[in-house]
Amino acid sequence: MNKTQLRTAYKARREQLSSETIEELSLQIANQALKLPIWEEMYYHIFLPIESHKEVNTEYIMHILQGKDKSIVVSKSEFETGELKHYLLQENTVIKLSKYNIPEPVDGIEVPAEKLDVIFVPLLAYDEKGNRIGYGKGFYDRFLAACKPETLFVGLSLFPPEKNIPSEKTDVPLHYCITPEKVISF
Repeated sequence: MNKTQLRTAYKARREQLSSETIEELSLQIANQALKLPIWEEMYYHIFLPIESHKEVNTEYIMHILQGKDKSIVVSKSEFETGELKHYLLQENTVIKLSKYNIPEPVDGIEVPAEKLDVIFVPLLAYDEKGNRIGYGKGFYDRFLAACKPETLFVGLSLFPPEKNIPSEKTDVPLHYCITPEKVISF
């Protein structure tokens, strides 16, 4: 399958899942995340899930990060430039849905990509080599490419990997992917 076919197939697979199933699988993913050797870092970037797209609920991982007193960073999509801006998540951070239904911070303390240690990456599908497919706009590939070389990229997936996904020079592979059943290292 090509990328377009994979996107369509995985959107349809997600659509079959109930909200209760998503919550259950998201909690299992958070529990699996505890097995990763990433918890000594300080700055963690996490995506806020688009509920209408039935993405992994990252609230459980955020609770782990808060319990470990880590700095949590969330993004705002700048569709005019194709870039993400990153903001420190604080108690007073106002989160609003964008016109694309993406929960985003209104503003706050901006954090440069080079400062981030671990990034939890949204995806539709991924393969056994750590290649991933997102929604096709390239926001995350540009973002990940701007990070320091030692930053860890951790995908979160409700499903097991594909054998192989077509990749391009601009695609940035993952270091890990967490599923409800296990942690996969690439």
